[in-house]
Amino acid sequence: MAINFDAALGKTPQILALREKRSEILAANLANADTPNFKARDLDFSQVLKKTNPAPVLIAHTQPGHFAPEMPFLGAQLKYRNPNQVSLDGNTVEEHIEQAKYAENATQYQASLQFLTGDFRGLTSAFTGQV
Repeated sequence: MAINFDAALGKTPQILALREKRSEILAANLANADTPNFKARDLDFSQVLKKTNPAPVLIAHTQPGHFAPEMPFLGAQLKYRNPNQVSLDGNTVEEHIEQAKYAENATQYQASLQFLTGDFRGLTSAFTGQV
């Protein structure tokens, strides 16, 4: 009898991948806090969890020097953050907000990792017959 790991683990692996990607985005926001005209960005998790993601449409760039278009990551749209207080240099990064969101995301990543660990323990228990 074959085991379907996608059914056994649910959405936890995708959630972990999204949390990891969000950490990278939030870290980039913090790293560019002093860059003029840098716009803070974030992923929209609710959008990902509400729908199943269709296969992405690949868009080719026409010239070798052009940047490739950004594709959604696992169905998540990368959105710009609206600042509470506008900076004179056009930068929308508010360090205290980014740090709080980064810490929140790290905590949620750890929780998702613990859920995944529990899922694997359950599968191991089912395979071996031991509790």
